[in-house]
Amino acid sequence: MSIRKRADRAYSAHLQGTLDLMILRMLQFGAQHGQGIARAIQNESAHVFIVDHGSLYPALQRLEDRGFIQAEWGTSETNRKARFYSLTPKGRKELTREEREWRRIASAIMRMLGPETS
Repeated sequence: MSIRKRADRAYSAHLQGTLDLMILRMLQFGAQHGQGIARAIQNESAHVFIVDHGSLYPALQRLEDRGFIQAEWGTSETNRKARFYSLTPKGRKELTREEREWRRIASAIMRMLGPETS
């Protein structure tokens, strides 16, 4: 995953842990294939997060191994064979837990940063 207009090395390692949460969040809206997930993350983040295949597919495998998502073969909108990923009940619980934790952390950081100044 990379971030536009920022030094990739400085932010990439920090944000790697957020990729699982972003994937689970995008799958909350229904099953998607890998490229669709990457596009959804990019669009929903206003093009701040760009997920590359080298980060996406290991994350999908990790989430599947943990039982948070499941995959089925299907046909994409371009008529190609693709794996479609969907949330499992365990994945929905994990998403709720992760969202709650990230909101708590983000709130603490915002309190520490104080009001925005120009």
